[in-house]
Amino acid sequence: MTDQPDSPESRAASQRDTIVVDLREYRSSKDPLPVTFHRRELDAILWLYGRMVGEGEWRDYAIAHLREKAVFSVFKRSGEMPLYRIEKAPKLAAKQGAYSVLNTHGVILKRGHDLKQVLKVFDKVLRLVET
Repeated sequence: MTDQPDSPESRAASQRDTIVVDLREYRSSKDPLPVTFHRRELDAILWLYGRMVGEGEWRDYAIAHLREKAVFSVFKRSGEMPLYRIEKAPKLAAKQGAYSVLNTHGVILKRGHDLKQVLKVFDKVLRLVET
């Protein structure tokens, strides 16, 4: 290091090489945050999951937070394909609704704007059985 002041040429070169970047803009442009389930949404889903586990219909689950959607998959056995997928896709919120329930084959069983209404697809209808 020297005690001499920087020459005008070195100052110009250092200013030319310096780029100021807003960190928030950089992060949002590089990797958008994944879509996640909020606490209230997870409460509703896990309440349903607990009920179905108690009935012996479901045994395992998986959660995936992707860039475009969040997925809660339920399984009868962990080594199989999911029985159902509960998806949250915010891009569809203004159209058909952000929430949907799909079966193993990808067929949409119910879609809507309110998660609790969409989850009612799992409610069983009681029927009178005559013997």
